[in-house]
Amino acid sequence: MNIQNAKIIYEKLLHNIRKVIKGEPSVIKKLLAAFFSGGHVLLEDVPGTGKTSLAKTLAQSIDTDFKRIQFTPDLLPSDIIGVSIFNQKDGNFHLHKGPIFANILLTDELNRANPRTQSALLEAMAENQVSIDGKILKLEDLFFVVATQNPIESWGTYPIPESQLDRFMLKLHLGYVTRDEEVTILSEHKISHLKKVEKVVSISEILEIRKLIQDIKITEELKYYIVDIVSASRNTEGALLGSSPRGSIALLNSSKALALFDGIDYVIPDYIQEMAVPALAHRIVLNSQAKFSGVTSQSIIKDILARLKTPV
Repeated sequence: MNIQNAKIIYEKLLHNIRKVIKGEPSVIKKLLAAFFSGGHVLLEDVPGTGKTSLAKTLAQSIDTDFKRIQFTPDLLPSDIIGVSIFNQKDGNFHLHKGPIFANILLTDELNRANPRTQSALLEAMAENQVSIDGKILKLEDLFFVVATQNPIESWGTYPIPESQLDRFMLKLHLGYVTRDEEVTILSEHKISHLKKVEKVVSISEILEIRKLIQDIKITEELKYYIVDIVSASRNTEGALLGSSPRGSIALLNSSKALALFDGIDYVIPDYIQEMAVPALAHRIVLNSQAKFSGVTSQSIIKDILARLKTPV
């Protein structure tokens, strides 16, 4: 497979998702950038903006295994990763795998569960494996988590720990659709949207594209540009905690994916600037004074981009 073939597959997948998901196409593009480059995505928005539909549509567009977990306050880690159950007939413990053993996993309303249960995802997202009863079990080569969360101000939610937020390559916001798009939704509300979705991509094609993305070229100057952006987030007034080196890797790989989507084999500064906010903002922790002053982590990244000199 070459870059042009990969671009065709991306456009086919994007078109398939756009049949169902109305609204800002750049959000879908960024989600696919994380998907093709091996990262995970956190979708945050108020209820009813299409977060779950987007994840389901992506999964249904690919010939793969998809599972969904509805996070609730009483959910246990074993409900996610699985548990060994004693069988009285043969006197042995038998492993019953949880829904985490899937290619695409939708964790719906992640912040409805307590931090202990949320942490069950950490090892899986970071190392592509889980530990059950002292045994390490590998997950599928294609393992992609799409987590949704309601704004933290919503009733009955728990903050997601910084260590887990850092495992998500991108944090995206869908937002509300336009007036015309909402009229279209009203006109089509009797139709099951997911019936429009066809399987247009195979797992093997996705894995080939992931290898291709790693071969996308980037100059040393642009690598330093990425590092300068991330470093600036650690030294910005109002930030208790800046982005980790994992943020640098996320920004690099997602920028490479955008290059592939455009059918070229090298990264340009525009891609880095486009992906900086979704790749880095959720990794920044603000102090109380900054929050009360109306500063956001997104505005901090935008200020850094405006302040730093763009490589030519």
